[in-house]
Amino acid sequence: MDNQVLNFDIDLGAGGSDAVLDDAIEIDDAEMAETPLTANGPITAVPTISGGCNSVDVGGTIYIPETELDLEPYEGMDFESEEAAKAFYNSYARRIGFSTRVSSSRRSRRDGGIIQRSFVCAKEGFRNLNEKRTKNREIKRPRVITRVGCKAMLSVKIQDSGKWVVTGFVKEHNHELVPPDQVHCLRSHRQISGPAKTLIDTLQAAGLGPRRIMSALIKEYGGISKVGFTEVDCRNYMRNNRQRNMEGDIQLLIDYLRQMNADDPNFFYAVQGDDDHSTGNLFWADARAKMNYTYFGDTVTLDTTYRSNRYRLPFAPFTGVNHHGQPVLFGCAFLINESEDSFVWLLNTWLTAMSGRRPVSITTDHDTVIRSAIMQVFPETRHRFCKWQIVKKCQEKLSHILLKHPSFEADFHKCVNLPESIDEFESCWLSLLDKYDLRDSEWLQSIYHVRRQWVPIYLHDTFFPEMSITQRSDSMNSFFDGYLNASTTLSQFFKLYEKALDSRNEKEVKADYDTMNTTPLLKTPSPMEKQASELYTRRIFVRFQEELVGTLTFMATKLEDDGEVITYQVAKYGEDHKAFHVRFNVLGMKATCSCQMFEFSGLLCRHVLAVFRVTNVLTLPSHYILKRWTRNAKSSVILDGYRGNTVGNCLESHTVRYNILRHEAFKFVDEGAKTVETYEFAMRALQEAATKVALVLKSEGRSNTLNGHVREPKDRGSGSKISHDIQENINDKMSEDDMDQKIGELTSELEFANRKYEHERCYLKAEKRECLNDQKSSRSVSGGFSNMNASKGLEDLVQKRPFNLAAREGKLFSHLLWEL
Repeated sequence: MDNQVLNFDIDLGAGGSDAVLDDAIEIDDAEMAETPLTANGPITAVPTISGGCNSVDVGGTIYIPETELDLEPYEGMDFESEEAAKAFYNSYARRIGFSTRVSSSRRSRRDGGIIQRSFVCAKEGFRNLNEKRTKNREIKRPRVITRVGCKAMLSVKIQDSGKWVVTGFVKEHNHELVPPDQVHCLRSHRQISGPAKTLIDTLQAAGLGPRRIMSALIKEYGGISKVGFTEVDCRNYMRNNRQRNMEGDIQLLIDYLRQMNADDPNFFYAVQGDDDHSTGNLFWADARAKMNYTYFGDTVTLDTTYRSNRYRLPFAPFTGVNHHGQPVLFGCAFLINESEDSFVWLLNTWLTAMSGRRPVSITTDHDTVIRSAIMQVFPETRHRFCKWQIVKKCQEKLSHILLKHPSFEADFHKCVNLPESIDEFESCWLSLLDKYDLRDSEWLQSIYHVRRQWVPIYLHDTFFPEMSITQRSDSMNSFFDGYLNASTTLSQFFKLYEKALDSRNEKEVKADYDTMNTTPLLKTPSPMEKQASELYTRRIFVRFQEELVGTLTFMATKLEDDGEVITYQVAKYGEDHKAFHVRFNVLGMKATCSCQMFEFSGLLCRHVLAVFRVTNVLTLPSHYILKRWTRNAKSSVILDGYRGNTVGNCLESHTVRYNILRHEAFKFVDEGAKTVETYEFAMRALQEAATKVALVLKSEGRSNTLNGHVREPKDRGSGSKISHDIQENINDKMSEDDMDQKIGELTSELEFANRKYEHERCYLKAEKRECLNDQKSSRSVSGGFSNMNASKGLEDLVQKRPFNLAAREGKLFSHLLWEL
């Protein structure tokens, strides 16, 4: 019979080649014990021998396994089938401690059937280094070299009777063998049995991950070596199982999206690749989600931490924060894979659904793939990593530190959250590393390298409202919490998804009702607080109210004034070392604080409000009222009415009026002094203006003050109203007789006050003299002591009463001078 030899390279058991799977575990025999044990005793190491069909000549030590003779193959041994021979040799290899694979086969030229098969040790031969295949190509994950030229093998050949007979057997190995407690790591022995598969399927359906499933299997079988496979094998099995099961459900999901689009043309959905391809990435956004983005799309969160279904697909919702500080949905996606191309597609698709409007800021998981995709699609958008996730992962990476130093977690939180400046954070971080000897921690170095994307102090210059508005732990938006979990199937997903949407919508309706139909409790008489209560939603007003009330514990001290911008130092009493600095542009009514609260939350901080208090700014300037926080956030109403009132109310501040006039005067002087002609014209204008101002002051004093009683101030609602009042007062001039009469009345009041003052002074002196005489006539010690106290009290009364009169006298003089 003419035969030909066909060479194959097929592993027995779980593998098909010497290539290592991504998740596979290879045992390096060089790391085994010097005297490995088998289930049947030690392995004998002998020098190289030559000659005979069973000889080994590799120029080194050989290892001859010792086992029971009836369990060891021998020449002439027959089997009913090729599979039986393979199973016997693999069972033998498991007892001895090595892995097997199929090496070569011989086929019949007549019918092509296999007539001879060789099974070898997995370390047989050497790796084929194909220079053409590897030339000029970077190998990202180089494989471990496992082949060392071992000659151990078993060869079987089919007979005319149909049985397979052993024609060759070499039991010596040129490498150390694996001990029994590590045999389950060898590839040909890593097989998942039927009962184990059933248990894995059951636990996977319940939402358990590979690690927890392996723990259950180890407990069930009584040890890892008795399970028969590794966690990597369990993970691969679960992945393949998911891939087989998901295709049908994904198609149902696509059909659902198509139906939604047919019912509502504003419903947007997209499938990556072919629309009929059931394993592509999916994205959808309904009309409400797109409308929400037009109102609150300044900041976005992409949350891929959800594993909300049995296939462990990353369900990725786009969310934001509405005018009540509640999470709001901007769209959803299912990602079959989490590659960079998938995220680039997702971000571009979402941007298309949102009419091409990019957000100001975006928050995502701490992931380099997502970061790269965002840099491509949103290069101008500020990207932040979720701090909550980083802290959670830090607990896992540094668990040994937490066990050894329980105080580390609290110190870490203080270092990240409490610093009020970048220098303070940097100093605190170095102190933390030194205190716990963590300068060599690779994990801490990696998160420090990206500190500008998750440490709060570096993010205060960008709008991230939930950092101060919602007062949460800085975790991802919990839009679907309570509805989706790890055991949710895709067939169940949309029912729970719709329930979550209905629940969130109802909460927003309830918040709208509370805002429009309840009146908040005001804590101060400030017009600014009343204004804010009428503008902001209830929750946002409460947050603003906290800042406004907080100003009562702060003092604002003027540091410098360059004529246009005034710098204030704002601090609590006795805490100047924790001061904040506020720069106040009087002309533009704009203030910036070193804490940057308005920049990242959209609400003014207590430091700026403290400056407004000392400068008598009574209401919020319009540019500090973000519409997205108001009760009219989802309407087309513009706050023009509030803008007009704001200008007028700002003019109530003497500081504002003074600085505006001074600024304009400086410009007038610069222009007027350029030539003699402009100087003379400017002087005449100043004299005329001074005369008109004096007349306005006299007119306002006559109309607003009558015999010391102040009338209600006039409305200063706008600049035009004030100008109208000024012109009216100028036209209403006082005659000289009226002026003389007014001066006479004020002089009479002053003389009457002086006479009354002298009369009371003489009366008190007489009372003092009489008390002193009574004191001299008293001889008792106690009585003398009482009279001394009475004398002292009377003396204080004499000193205080004239002071009060003098104060009133000074007020009259001031009033007279002001009138004149």
